[in-house]
This record gives sequence, C-alpha cells and structure tokens, in this order.
Amino acid sequence: MFNLAMMREIDQIFIKCPFYGKRRISAVLKSKGFNVGIDLTRTLMKRMGIVAIYPKPNLSKPHPGHKIYPYLLRGMEIEKKDQVWSTDITYLPMRNGFLYLTAVIDWYSRYVLSWKLSNSLDGRFCREVLLEALKRGRPEIFNTDQGAQYTSLEFTKILIDSGVQISMDGRGRCLDNVWIERLWRTVKQEEIYIRDYIDGHDAHKGLDRYFDFYNEERLHSSLDYLSPGAVYRM
Repeated sequence: MFNLAMMREIDQIFIKCPFYGKRRISAVLKSKGFNVGIDLTRTLMKRMGIVAIYPKPNLSKPHPGHKIYPYLLRGMEIEKKDQVWSTDITYLPMRNGFLYLTAVIDWYSRYVLSWKLSNSLDGRFCREVLLEALKRGRPEIFNTDQGAQYTSLEFTKILIDSGVQISMDGRGRCLDNVWIERLWRTVKQEEIYIRDYIDGHDAHKGLDRYFDFYNEERLHSSLDYLSPGAVYRM
C-alpha cells in the first residue's frame, strides 16, 4: 500500500528542488517527521515517475527492443509555432488518491494543445493525447523522453505516419524537455496544490478550467506579455 501522504510530500519537495535525488528527498522527509529510508523513497519516486534533473548513468531503461531516436534539438533556435512539440507525464495528487497527467505543448508559444488524465502509466492515454493534439496541427519535430510509453511502436508509428520527425531526450536529461517541465511546475504551483482535488472528477474539472486560463489569459513575460493562445494563433 503506497503512502499517499508521503507521495504528496515528495511531489511538493520535487517542485521546489527538481535536482534532488532519493537521498536528499529522503533526508527532507525525515526532517518533516516521516519514518522513511532511501529504499522506500526510491520506490515511491519510481511509482510517481519522478527523476532528478541532473544527468546520471543508471536510470531505468526503456523497454527492450524499442527503438531510441536521437535528440534533435540541441542548439536549435525555436522560431515559429509548430516547429517543436513535446509531451511528458507528471504525478497528480488528490485528497484520496492520485492520477497521472499528460499534455502536449508547443515550444514556441507554450500553448497546451491537449491534455489527459489516467489512473495508470500505460501508453494508451499518451497516444490519445497525441492524436488529439494532431487534430490541431502538425509539428516538424516531436520530442519525448525515453519512457516505454513513447518508444513503443504504437506511439512512434503515429508520428511517422504523420510525417513528424521524432526526437528523444538523452537519459537523465530532463532539461532536454525543459518547456513541459516548466509547465508542470506552473500548473502545480498555481492550480493543483491550491485546489486540493477530492477525486478524479474534481481534478478534471479544475484542470479544464486552469488550462483554459493558462492558454488564453495567463500572460508570459517571455512572450512579450501575451498569452500562449494569442501567440499560437498569430
């Protein structure tokens, strides 16, 4: 039985210090009164899909036999919408459990093209959110991490059939997908932990409202104080 209170605390620590690994997070948990060791912290972080952002050699490996594509974005200037999209999964705590949240974001405008919730880390909801995003347009490059959800033939075939180049982060290099990492931090600080969702229905309702606000009303200094939606529609 996973300790939901501990998982929630781990998520809050990770929002503030995404460079903390299992040892530092374990130490912070102990200082807050949790009876936890490094092994349990590692188990919970793995269950939540949390990995510290610094490079390291011994991460969990992608599914055997799945093709890993090279990272195509190093040094690239992002100059227009639909040049690069990316996706990721994050842990979403609720009062009585947890879900996983995935989204597709346009790098140039920071516009969230689609998002979905799931109670498991299987690949289906990742494919569904990709297909929904592709109804809005088509990127030149689509970037993901090396998780089995994204290296699967079912996922990559959607991109190949759509004529999209596939890019994948180097192992342990979460900053290769920096814009969606920043999105998760923003969503959690401005919505998830303020609202304290009761259940999945409450979470979906709250996120639907928030992503409408994020896309159409939230002004970004890096976008000359325009909203992602305004920039994406230019």
